Amino acid sequence: MPTPPDLRVVPGLPPGKLRVVITFLEMTSPPNAPKLRPPVEKLALLRAERPTVSFYRYLYNTVGEPWLWVDRRKLDDDALSAVIHDPKVEITVLYVGGVPAGFAELDRRGRDGIVDLRYFGMIPEFVGMRLGPFLLGCAIDAAWTGGARKLTVNTCTLDHPKALRLYQRAGFVPVRQEVRIADDPRVTGLIRLDAAPQHPIVTA
Repeated sequence: MPTPPDLRVVPGLPPGKLRVVITFLEMTSPPNAPKLRPPVEKLALLRAERPTVSFYRYLYNTVGEPWLWVDRRKLDDDALSAVIHDPKVEITVLYVGGVPAGFAELDRRGRDGIVDLRYFGMIPEFVGMRLGPFLLGCAIDAAWTGGARKLTVNTCTLDHPKALRLYQRAGFVPVRQEVRIADDPRVTGLIRLDAAPQHPIVTA
């Protein structure tokens, strides 16, 4: 039986909303740290060339649900297909023992050689196995070897609590922060109500 959502009243925050602090980071030169060795055996890193929408939704929804990722859930299949099949969007999937364990998505559609690490994360069952730093290092290397002049990423207070520190350890530097009030996707029906229990649903 699903765990009932945690409902709370948060002074100053309207019902059904989330207060999100977004940190924007950038990297202006390749990191000097040595590449990380694969932390487990039977590991494969493969570029997903023209992935099916259903496979991408599996990755995005499974990785992102604990952190309330919602932007790609808002897109219909045609709109999503146009993004993930763009030749300047690179989706790399990490497999462990033949099973998808996480993915990284590089977006090269920006100008002036700016590459954005648009999405990066692990499937919940593979969190805590030191796979995240390895996948992140591979994504960073792919960005620079592919001709990036600057690499950007952002994280927020809905993400894993160690996400910001992980990016900084990888060589990203925070450049600014924004505070936004966003719709809670559990309330709007885009994500199930009992997801992300660490973030209570604000009620009246």
